[in-house]
Amino acid sequence: MRDFSADTSALALNTATLGHNLDGHGAGWPIERVIDACAMHGFGGITFWHREIRARAVEIGDRVRAAGMEITGLCRSPYLVGSELPSNWLDEAKASIDMTADLGASILTIVTGGTEPGTKGVLETQKILAERVSQMTDYAADRNVNLALEPLNPMFGGNRTCIMTVRDALRICDMVGADNLGVAVDVYHVWWDSDLRASCAEAGGKIFGYHLCDWLENTGDMLLDRGMMGDGVADLRDIRSCVEDAGYSGFCEVEIFSAEKWWKRSPEEVLKVIVDSFKEQC
Repeated sequence: MRDFSADTSALALNTATLGHNLDGHGAGWPIERVIDACAMHGFGGITFWHREIRARAVEIGDRVRAAGMEITGLCRSPYLVGSELPSNWLDEAKASIDMTADLGASILTIVTGGTEPGTKGVLETQKILAERVSQMTDYAADRNVNLALEPLNPMFGGNRTCIMTVRDALRICDMVGADNLGVAVDVYHVWWDSDLRASCAEAGGKIFGYHLCDWLENTGDMLLDRGMMGDGVADLRDIRSCVEDAGYSGFCEVEIFSAEKWWKRSPEEVLKVIVDSFKEQC
């Protein structure tokens, strides 16, 4: 495993950690201030949300690189299955790929959406998902964009996801068969999976992203109460060893949805705590 005790070059901030993914949360810092603060604290990268970028992708990408960091990804694609599937899902998906490319990022995260209307369970929905993802991969490859399927904790099954494990995501990858389709492994969603090491080993070079936070013992809100690294019960070093033993050597992206704690604190404080926790706990 890599030694991060004195090295933050692989540390990335997902701006959701400052509340920037939902209206009415966080300190409301402009994107330029976030970039400057991350650079000052020694972060190596930043992942933004679609809603922050709008028509400024090229400008924002250039500013991040000028600050000595990388754009580590974009969150996220539209839902591709389920009752909340946009009527123009393919156009939205292509627009997200275009934004990723304009940012100069290499990864677009895919949160799949839930069970397809008229079906039960997840297997039929997974087949439909694979068919729709296959309509995106060539377009993304032409723009040097990788697509990362993110399994979600099973509690999000039904409305937000049809893939709950790394192995589920790999099943979709196998159905599609595209080199630029892989998996994002998020601690919050996979910490409980006793087969994680085996499925990460199976994934090998298909692990495109690794997301950090913690699972609080008494989680108060399944979406908006993630813990800072070290505050919960996830075995963070073991999970990282799973992805790194499989060959992953990319960024460790901190993504903490925390409406009642971290989103109410100063971003400067949050960034400092992230750096300290990353060095000590991850």
